[in-house]
Amino acid sequence: MRIARSTAPFRLPLLACAAMAAVTLAPATASAAPPAPVPSLDIERYLGVWHQLAAIPAPFSLDCAGDTTATYTLDDAGDVGVYNRCRTWSGGTNEIRGTATVTDPVTRAQLHVSFPGVPGQDQRTGAPNYIVTALGPDYSWAVVTDPSRLSGFVLSRTPAVDAATWNDIDAAIVATGQNTCVYLTTPTAGGRSDITPLCAR
Repeated sequence: MRIARSTAPFRLPLLACAAMAAVTLAPATASAAPPAPVPSLDIERYLGVWHQLAAIPAPFSLDCAGDTTATYTLDDAGDVGVYNRCRTWSGGTNEIRGTATVTDPVTRAQLHVSFPGVPGQDQRTGAPNYIVTALGPDYSWAVVTDPSRLSGFVLSRTPAVDAATWNDIDAAIVATGQNTCVYLTTPTAGGRSDITPLCAR
């Protein structure tokens, strides 16, 4: 998700700690092979609204206080329309629209996401930067990262999941080659209200 940077200083320490942890892990994963996508992604089943339950902090998401969602639709070209939205710290709404194009015709689980007008992310075609690495058998949750493993998102069809599902998500993150401690929970109406590393959940 591409969101404007926040200038509120009181949020930076927690986010900075997670970001530094991600950077610390980067040398161990940078030379490794990219994470494997799920064997097969049914794009039509993947469409719809997803709630972000956790993510690796990134500068472009600092303005998001919670209720972060991603809505996927098919566009006229057969690509996936992306609509990302979140509630800001001031109580407003931040949103952006983009396009996801499948780059892996075998699994269809690796896509290139672009956002018009965003420098460095405005090219409609390119290498994959969105890899679905884990998926609930009923498409109720997903884990998404990129080839470098420096980004990460836990998505769910519902704003909350049970303890057993969280355990499955934790295992999926570890299997991808990431550390659950660099993921922070996302406050969601109807779900968690805190911002906590997944390893301390």
